[in-house]
Amino acid sequence: MNRVWPAVAAAALVVVAGLAASPRGALHLGIVAACALAVAALVWTVTGGVERPGGRDPQAAAAVPRSGAPPAPDVLQTAVSPAAADAGSGRAGGNTRGANGAALGLAGIVDALPVGVIALGAGGRIDVFNAAAGDIFGVSPERARGRALIEIVRNSELDRRVAATIREGARDTAAITHLTSGAERHLVVTTLPHPALGPGGVLIIVSDTTRVRELEAVRREFVSNVSHELRTPLTAVKLMVETLQSGVDKAAREQFLSSIAQETERMIALVEDLLDLARLESGKLELRLGRVDVGEVCRQAVRAQEARAQAGEVRLACELPAEGLEVTADRDKLSQVLTNLLDNALRHTPPGGNVTVRTYADGDTAVIEVADTGSGIPSTALAHIFERFYVVDPARARGRSGTGLGLAIVKHIVEAHRGSVSAESELGAGSRFICRLPRDLQIPAHGL
Repeated sequence: MNRVWPAVAAAALVVVAGLAASPRGALHLGIVAACALAVAALVWTVTGGVERPGGRDPQAAAAVPRSGAPPAPDVLQTAVSPAAADAGSGRAGGNTRGANGAALGLAGIVDALPVGVIALGAGGRIDVFNAAAGDIFGVSPERARGRALIEIVRNSELDRRVAATIREGARDTAAITHLTSGAERHLVVTTLPHPALGPGGVLIIVSDTTRVRELEAVRREFVSNVSHELRTPLTAVKLMVETLQSGVDKAAREQFLSSIAQETERMIALVEDLLDLARLESGKLELRLGRVDVGEVCRQAVRAQEARAQAGEVRLACELPAEGLEVTADRDKLSQVLTNLLDNALRHTPPGGNVTVRTYADGDTAVIEVADTGSGIPSTALAHIFERFYVVDPARARGRSGTGLGLAIVKHIVEAHRGSVSAESELGAGSRFICRLPRDLQIPAHGL
């Protein structure tokens, strides 16, 4: 046992240290460490770590022939097939049942790991293929075991790296891509030779970094968008201040000062929207719930936008049910939803158009609709309009765009109330945004 543990521990440390040194190593270090320790324990059991029959009982030891102890159960095979474990435990004695129990426990640990673990035994056949590997490659573990890797995972890059590991006897870590059901996955694969798994034995650890890459892309895009949204007004303010410093007449000065005030308000609105969105996405938003008259909130939101609608020659109407319609909600947040939806509708409705707010009950749900006769949204863009900074047509929106966060905030607020929001539109005919809220929101004991 003392001879095996240093080698196994070294193998585990090689895998962990290598991934920790990679750009995304810190993210995967914990799960890879767990994987390495579990596999280390598995290999230790295979190579003789499980105590042999009679190891501590002198009488049992005497019953074992001098030619050697009975062969230990194939722990990798036991991990593959619980039935084999049961059969083995029936044939052997109590210590063999203990070994099988240890194998089943280790098999459960490996199967529960959030990273893919594949063990190739003699002849390159798959001995272990855990559930995470099955999810990553879209193959059931039962189908994979006992077959060649290239039969199960149709990835020439992975097969090439496994072959190189067997040929050169060296550990390798690389990022590869894999197509599963038409979707591209980004994987970090570590291949590690280990003779304990048999001649040409290789341990493969697979970490799916697809979601991490997606989040990194979202972060980069977010930073880029915020930088652009702030740089544009700041550049305009800087130029106007320089012009004022050079000296201008009174009329020009008043115009520049008015423009500076408008750009400043735009930046303040952007920062406030960013703070609101950050609170919503972090789940730290505290909703002050109470019974709210939806019709009254709609009327107030419409009144607040009437002057703007008149200036744009847009007819703004409010259609409410004769009887009252109440929901359990945060009044201020519900008002923010209406304000953002009306702002979006008025910005995209030309003079002579109509914007209508409508509310009604649909069973246990309160429905709020904001419809306009504006420019409409292409069908290809409908799935993205609630994303941060998404612009349907940058050229068409120039000069009348908001912060690009209004609809994203609407979505988060409505979902925080256990509701849903959707959009319907026809290009050139207008759009309709539909919010559905439960009339009697049930508050969990831990809050929203």
